[in-house]
Amino acid sequence: MHHNQEDSPPSAPADADLGQSLIAMGLLSEREVGIASKVCADRGEPLIKAVRNNPRLTGQDIATVEARLMHSARIDPVTQPPDIRLLDRIVPAECLRMGVLPWRKMGGQTIVLAAAPPDFAHHLPTLTDAYGPVRLSIASDDQLKEALRRVSAHSLAQTAERSVPLDQSCRSWQGGWLSAATGALCALGMVGMSISSNWTITLTFCAIIFWTLANSLLKLLAILAHLFGPMARLSDPAPARLPVVTVMVPLFRESEIAARLIRRLTALDYPADLLDICLLLEQDDVLTRTAVARTNLPRTIRAIVVPTGLVRTKPRALNYGLNFARGTIIGVYDAEDAPDPQQIRKIVARFANASPQVACLQGVLDFYNARRNWLSRCFALEYATWFRIVLPGLERLGLIIPLGGTTLFFRRSVLEKLGGWDAHNVTEDADLGVRLARNGYRTELIMTVTGEEANCRAWPWVKQRSRWLKGYAITYIVHMRQPMRLLRDIGPRRFIGFQVQFLGTLCQFAMAPLLWSLWALPLGLPHPLASLLPGWGIPAMTALFIATEAITWTGAALGAHAAGRSWLIPWVPTLNFYFPLASLAAWKGLVELVHRPFYWDKTSHGQEGH
Repeated sequence: MHHNQEDSPPSAPADADLGQSLIAMGLLSEREVGIASKVCADRGEPLIKAVRNNPRLTGQDIATVEARLMHSARIDPVTQPPDIRLLDRIVPAECLRMGVLPWRKMGGQTIVLAAAPPDFAHHLPTLTDAYGPVRLSIASDDQLKEALRRVSAHSLAQTAERSVPLDQSCRSWQGGWLSAATGALCALGMVGMSISSNWTITLTFCAIIFWTLANSLLKLLAILAHLFGPMARLSDPAPARLPVVTVMVPLFRESEIAARLIRRLTALDYPADLLDICLLLEQDDVLTRTAVARTNLPRTIRAIVVPTGLVRTKPRALNYGLNFARGTIIGVYDAEDAPDPQQIRKIVARFANASPQVACLQGVLDFYNARRNWLSRCFALEYATWFRIVLPGLERLGLIIPLGGTTLFFRRSVLEKLGGWDAHNVTEDADLGVRLARNGYRTELIMTVTGEEANCRAWPWVKQRSRWLKGYAITYIVHMRQPMRLLRDIGPRRFIGFQVQFLGTLCQFAMAPLLWSLWALPLGLPHPLASLLPGWGIPAMTALFIATEAITWTGAALGAHAAGRSWLIPWVPTLNFYFPLASLAAWKGLVELVHRPFYWDKTSHGQEGH
């Protein structure tokens, strides 16, 4: 069958012909074809769509049926590799997006492989523009993608590292200027102390107090929005036609948790033919790859090997995996996650009923090992405050939502438009939240919970938090390269909120030891600021401390109650001994910002059961 720009492109086979072929070839029984036909009729979809996603049929079975109905050849591009010179005209990433593979030139035509003939038909003008006369042949979806991966893994990996435009990425980061700026700031402080120590001390503590007040005010506004904001949304009705959803799960050194993760993922309640779960495995992570290979993966789950590159980060793996995703909705889970089995259905229903400007849905994270020890209890209180009070408050206030790293779901079209994730940013989630807002999209919080494993040991907790704070610093610097452009993109209110959310958080944690020293004033202990304060200064300072602590404790108590974990409330006062760990993490992260900005301090999982 020959196709050029004047020929009519191939179309999907008629349901009746397809059903008869499946029965004649012994692939499905008459009863199974009847059930599949009814399901497709209810969804308003052609039968071929259900056939392509039927767990009973292999990719080779489907390709054989497609080839027979289209009177076309079936080719295995893995054993018969394509001519890689053809990929100079349409790059591999674009071929994967289009669902086609330019294979070889024969008889003055270019043979193009496709797993789904409608994909070939849809992109026929592009193909003929690039190659001239083209002819369709059939390949299974798995073989087509595997062939593209084999011939272009390096190219796809490089694209995954540079998918975000340079002016919005941190990959051009040079830490030298930060060292110079830090040195200049220290020198300025020394000069200030030599000229007027009183003024220098006063300005320093004024800055600390300012950011403390700013952060406390933002948290207070979030609490008020929680208490007096609009009622929670009712459950959204399910759409008539369910979309394919791809969930990507990056794994690195997760051999101990791989089997447990797969059991949790198979508990997701969503039609198997519409669920596409991709385990992203690093090429040199032999232990995890071996653990996954030993597991009998269901049809809904497949492993994708991510080639090594300049950096090894979660966002780079996600960008690479996006090339092979089938879904129009893209989700992200972490290795230790235990999602609500109904979660995918809730996400699909919300996207179907939300405005097209809602590009991302952020689920709620909680810990299934919160009772493990004091650190896990405090961590659970912090998460309850963040996901139950602060983030919903930010949404209601119309501010930027810095995304969490998991239980995230995106409209694929928007994700690809923005270039995916910044592969070099160690808090790619928060950065993507900012880029979504800059491009006019919104993130919504959705009430569906995923259980995670809390870090229960002090030093691993510090390492994890140092990565988060380092990423906050990088994200802030990247988006403040052109502050006026950022102001135009997000508007004055969100611009001010951005300063508090990112710069304010960093300053508060980094300068917290100086803030704690102010407790010496109400206690009557010596302090450099004591002689500089007016008579009302110490009572005012005392009132400030009490107010900020009251806001923190109130937010934590409300968060624990909202999470259904009121048993955590007695532990709220101990948060005063928990947050100093974040100051240690902030300084660790700021030091790494200069010397190892892209270093991903891996968090160990699998220490706790569910």
